[in-house]
Amino acid sequence: MTDLFSPVTLGDLRLANRIVMAPMTRSRAGTGDVPTDLMVEYYRQRASAGLIVAEGTQPSANGKGYCRTPGIHTAEQVAGWRKVTDAVHRAGGCIALQIMHVGRVASHLNKDPGSETVAPSALRAAGRIFTDAAGMVEYDLPRALRTDEIPGVIAEYRRATEYALDAGFDGVELHCTSGYLPMQFLANNTNLRDDAYGGSPGKRMRFVVETLEAMAAAAGPGRVGLRICPGNPFNDVVDDDPVTTYSGLLRAIDPMGLGYLHVMRSPIRELDALALARRHFRGPIIGNDSFKLASAQRVVGDGTCDAISFGRYFIGNPDLVHRFRHGAPLAEFDQNTLYTPGEHGYTDYSSLVA
Repeated sequence: MTDLFSPVTLGDLRLANRIVMAPMTRSRAGTGDVPTDLMVEYYRQRASAGLIVAEGTQPSANGKGYCRTPGIHTAEQVAGWRKVTDAVHRAGGCIALQIMHVGRVASHLNKDPGSETVAPSALRAAGRIFTDAAGMVEYDLPRALRTDEIPGVIAEYRRATEYALDAGFDGVELHCTSGYLPMQFLANNTNLRDDAYGGSPGKRMRFVVETLEAMAAAAGPGRVGLRICPGNPFNDVVDDDPVTTYSGLLRAIDPMGLGYLHVMRSPIRELDALALARRHFRGPIIGNDSFKLASAQRVVGDGTCDAISFGRYFIGNPDLVHRFRHGAPLAEFDQNTLYTPGEHGYTDYSSLVA
């Protein structure tokens, strides 16, 4: 019987088990958005996961939104990430990098001088964002990308994929949820364009499809994943018909042979995102969002998902695989230290494994 502890192959990625560490922003990068030795230790501690999907990482200076997030567009960043992947591989783990361009979900106070906040349309997101310089501030008003600029943004994702491979990652994942740039192109309230990248669902999905094609050309499709959450309203994104949007997107990308589809369960009660994914995507599926051990075992056992990713469980339990396997109690995590600098609430959680 298939269970969470059995091995699985996702495209070109071979996992020792089906327990995936979900990507989570932790805001611990150093000067120049370079991964630090603290990040090396954090990921090394969690290398028993079948797959680690490392935190959302900007493919360019323009793609940064939050303070202290890492990049993958300079030689120094590549070298910093190489220390992380080497440590995970020495511990027997497998690790992919989530590439995250936030689009309009940004403040210039968190960005390098000279960089911009860009989006499909010049619409400011509702809400506020934390900055080290000034605390909570309004999101930037983004500049709408010109049609002739869009291939350049897609090229940033391709270069980031190449850099990720140079840094030793086993694969890459396109972040296409949480209201960031790819989702901004998909959603009708954030994409008011009247060119080839806006209007009908088929045109709104074009950016995502072309970006995945570019990433697959750089890494091979079996090393590329996609993360989605149909109907997710986070960061002021509204899609009037997410079933139509995501059914069309999945049908468009299904022939690519991607390594996996990472599906967060939809906040819309009547929308079963996992069932939608199974109908329109023939490749491996990683399920995510609020799974517990029993529910994860159930959906893996019945074939709904090939693996399950866990986020916050992995924060307080670097040895989560061991605890699941042996029925050990799970430790709580400190919500107050999710995004604060330093080791407290990051690398100082205890492990039951010697």
